[in-house]
Amino acid sequence: QVHLAESGGASVQSGGSLRLSCTMDLDYSADRYCLALFRLTVGLQREAVATIGRDETTDYADALKGRFTISLDNNERLSLLMDSLTTEDTAVYYCAAGRRYYWYGSHSYCRTGPTDFDYWGQGTQVTVSS
Repeated sequence: QVHLAESGGASVQSGGSLRLSCTMDLDYSADRYCLALFRLTVGLQREAVATIGRDETTDYADALKGRFTISLDNNERLSLLMDSLTTEDTAVYYCAAGRRYYWYGSHSYCRTGPTDFDYWGQGTQVTVSS
């Protein structure tokens, strides 16, 4: 049974850093997964924050490049390091796994549409105060 569980959400001050983790229990017997961190803001905007493709190519929302770093440890733990946090980063963060992707050049990227991920964690709250 697939299980994803986020942790690490907290209240931090603007300019601070935070690391989120997602422990995963996924079945890799058929194929590799696309893995992602999404966030849902106070205004209920869902955004794909960062992804790791099937060949472990990483990708980020344009506005977050340089501040956020996604990594995968042994196919069991997905991490998101967030630096220079601002109040606009306040959101519930979710990890997700799916198998819908596309190739661009020699790299595999995750599709991040509303139905492209099959498994979701329960979410972890990040609150950034000024």
